[in-house]
Amino acid sequence: MSSLRLLAILVLLAGLAGCGGQVETSETARPVLVVHPGGGAQAALSAYAGEVHAREESPLSFRVGGKLVRRDVDAGTRVKQGQVLAVLDADDLSLQAQSAQAQLAAAEADLVRARGDRDRYAKLVGDKLVSQSTYDAQNAAYKAAEGQARAARAQLDVARNQAAYSQLRAPRDGVIATRQVEAGQVVAAGQTVFTLAADQGREVAISLPENRIRQFVVGQPVLVELWNAPGERLPGTIREISPAADPQTRTYAARVNLVGDAAKAVELGQSARVYVQETGAEAALSLPLSAIQRGAGGATAVWVVDPRTGKVKSQPVQLGRYGETDVPVLAGVKADDWVVGAGGHLLREDQPVSPVDRDNRPIKSK
Repeated sequence: MSSLRLLAILVLLAGLAGCGGQVETSETARPVLVVHPGGGAQAALSAYAGEVHAREESPLSFRVGGKLVRRDVDAGTRVKQGQVLAVLDADDLSLQAQSAQAQLAAAEADLVRARGDRDRYAKLVGDKLVSQSTYDAQNAAYKAAEGQARAARAQLDVARNQAAYSQLRAPRDGVIATRQVEAGQVVAAGQTVFTLAADQGREVAISLPENRIRQFVVGQPVLVELWNAPGERLPGTIREISPAADPQTRTYAARVNLVGDAAKAVELGQSARVYVQETGAEAALSLPLSAIQRGAGGATAVWVVDPRTGKVKSQPVQLGRYGETDVPVLAGVKADDWVVGAGGHLLREDQPVSPVDRDNRPIKSK
């Protein structure tokens, strides 16, 4: 009985050993997600963070100083051209206008007297009753009085203008973007009280890198994607580029003008991302970042599936500047190659795979 049991155990072990050898000789194909390299235009897009501004943003201030007695609007208020926004205490300005009015009246009275004296002396000098020099003195006094009257009239106009400057009015239709003062505050002439964002268009302010500033030109088409509307890209153009770099950030300020109805879809202060087509990069392909692997010798590579054998090969590639989700591939792959898009770190050279696309459909061998 012991001999039979020992024989049975030996037979079982031999069978297990045979089965183990069969597993080692036939490897199961690993399922992998494969993708074609993306189009060149998408790969050449560079993204820059920006913020929506009005094309015309005007700091509003009084032309005279004084105490602010009334503020009629606040940040976010829509205003019309000519609407009163704030008012200064105009008592002193009114008194100055009254003083200028009195000075004008006195100057005009002196002018009337001087004109009468000149006319009388003109008759007397004609009758040889006074000398010519006496008449010349009266004529000079008349001209001086005339000049004093003109100066007093100009001073009255200035005083009246300053009294009118006590009311701050909107220069155009728009919305109050910021408010810097409050009622009761004493403000100086030229001190910013409000910032008015006019309704004549919206733009996105961005900063362009110093090392690629020559790749951008005024009028270049771009795409604008709002932070609160991902995937929806609005058309725009680069309207202006600063001729000098910022001394702190070493970037060039630029403004992107939103085209057509795109300006109506944005609000002031919104975060946006501007996508710019880089010059000379139109032919580049692109791959997702998850497809990039480290090849032999530390070189950058990707796994390419051979459709005839169903095995993967490591293919060195030359890459461009990395983006948020993908990277341009300048050399190494073709547009019709099937590249492993994810999980490449689990593969090895000549490993059999079962490729599927993003819809989980098997890729047929050629």
